[in-house]
Formats: sequence, C-alpha cells, structure tokens
Amino acid sequence: MTHDGTPLGVTFGSLAVLGPRSIIDIAKLATRLGYRSLWTVEATATDAFTLLGAVSAVAPRLDLGTGIVPIQLRTPPLAAMSAASLQALSPEAEVWLGIGVSAPGILRQHGVLTGDRMPARPIAMMREYVALLRECLSGESVTFEGDFWQVKRFRLGVRLGERRPKLVMAALNPQMLRLAGEIADGVLLNYIPVAHVATSIERVRTGGNARIFAYVHAAVGDLERSATSARKDLFNYAMADGYANMFRAAGFADEVDELRTRHAAGDRDGALAAISERMIQAIDFIGGAAGVTSFVRSYVDAGVEHPVLMPLPWGQDRLAVTERTMSAAAAAVR
Repeated sequence: MTHDGTPLGVTFGSLAVLGPRSIIDIAKLATRLGYRSLWTVEATATDAFTLLGAVSAVAPRLDLGTGIVPIQLRTPPLAAMSAASLQALSPEAEVWLGIGVSAPGILRQHGVLTGDRMPARPIAMMREYVALLRECLSGESVTFEGDFWQVKRFRLGVRLGERRPKLVMAALNPQMLRLAGEIADGVLLNYIPVAHVATSIERVRTGGNARIFAYVHAAVGDLERSATSARKDLFNYAMADGYANMFRAAGFADEVDELRTRHAAGDRDGALAAISERMIQAIDFIGGAAGVTSFVRSYVDAGVEHPVLMPLPWGQDRLAVTERTMSAAAAAVR
C-alpha cells in the first residue's frame, strides 16, 4: 500500500511536561516535517483552545484538533464559541472539534457532581450534544429543549465563511463507534492496538462514513529503560472500564484481568508487572526509528485515514526523544 499523501497529525497531549510554550516549537517542527494537523487534550493541565490559538499564529496552515474536550465540562454553546473563535483565527486550516464523554475522575477534579454529569444514557447525551452543537455553529438563533441541555435564543457572534469546524467523536465501545459514524465528521480512536483497528472501523461504518483518526503512541527509545513508564501509563487506562473492555477485545484479557485482580488485593507492583511486553509494544511502542516508522505505517495499512502521533517523551532528554519520534513517524507517510 502506498502511504504518499496520507495526512499525519501530532498531539501535544502527551507533552505537557515540556511546558505550554513548547507547543510553539512542536508546531514549527511539525510544519517542517510535513505534518498536517496538531491536536491537544483537555483534562486538568492546559486549556486546549488557548494552546491551539497560539499554534494558529505561528503555523496558520496547520489543521487544529481537540482530542478530546469533555462534553460534561463545556456546554454546546461554549464549545461552539471556542471552536468558531479558533476557526476565525485559522481561516486556512480545518478545525477538528474532538469531543467525548469524560471519566468520573476528571469530573470530580473539576467539581462536577458525577451523578448529574455521568449519565445512565451516554449515547443519548452525546447524540443530543452533537445535535445542539451543530445548531449553535449554524449562526442562527437557537432555542433548544433537551433531556440534558436547555438553551434559549443563543446566537453565535462569530461570523464564519464556508470553512466551519468539523466534529470528531472519541469512541471505544461498539455503540459509540456506530454513533460516531452516524452523526460525526470523524471518529478518534485511542490506545487501540493495530490488530483491533479493522474491527473498530467496521463498527463505525455501520453508522456512516466518519473519517477515521487514531492516536498512535510511540517513542524512539529503549524498551528496557522505558518499560516502567509504559506500564504505569497502560495501568491507568486498564483501570477504566471502557478501555479495559477494549483491551480485552483486542487480545489482552489475561493482562487486564491479572492487573485488576492484583490491584484489588493491594499489590500495585504486581498489577504493573501484569502488563506484558507484548501489550506494551502493541499499544505504547518503544524502539528504534525504523520500528516507529513501521508502527505508524501499520495503522495506515489497517485503515486509519489520519494517524495522529502521540510522542511518548520517555528518556532523560524529553524534547530530543520527541523530536526523534516525530521525525521517524513522518517517514511513514512519505
């Protein structure tokens, strides 16, 4: 398969340790290496739209994405205002507004009552959010009465041209993947082994033709030195039910079950040890530059239309690791 012309992105989501201002240097490097898009997350560190606004000033042609912002923390009108402001600052770029249902831990850190904002019907909540968000982005007066949000006479004050923000949904489980295909412009896969990509795409396609994005986690480095960092990273996600179920479906049920059993028994070291090198290399790949290039390429071969590198800055010189990893990933689509 040829990879020429495949758009490649990079996310700042794993690079908060470099400090907010470093996103400017990452954006400049991404431009030099031929990256198409730059993404960032929003949880408890930096504000996504502030960072992306800074990027728009130094890399005006770089597409900008959030991956993700939690729908329980930003109302649809606020999300529309933020995305429209960013689009107005970046008229030559696509703005990909990536949204998702956030975990209870993040919501508690923001002072949100999880009983109110962790719905028994997450699919219904997401469907309503996207419907209202699209109305808010239309520029027309919006009055909306839903199960989760009620809006009276909202009108977006930013006047946009033909280019408007596009909506991307973070999705893991079959129902959310199908919904993303149906109502979103794109779907963002995360922490997904390449072997599970085709299954996820099939589920998206039962709903529609949303563009397939995927975070590809990789580092140019030494596996033995960085294995502990990888295990801690994967542990945090394996403890979340949604990711744990996806890991099981992708062939890592033994690791997840042993990890959870040992953690429940108070054995954190044993829980970390339960994460095999096979699991690390399938999700958080660590190796030489050629290995990173092949790893990114494998996601394109599996059907990902726009891979987004998540550089893992594990090593004594975090910036140097990031730069080497970005260079190696860029070679995958040349």
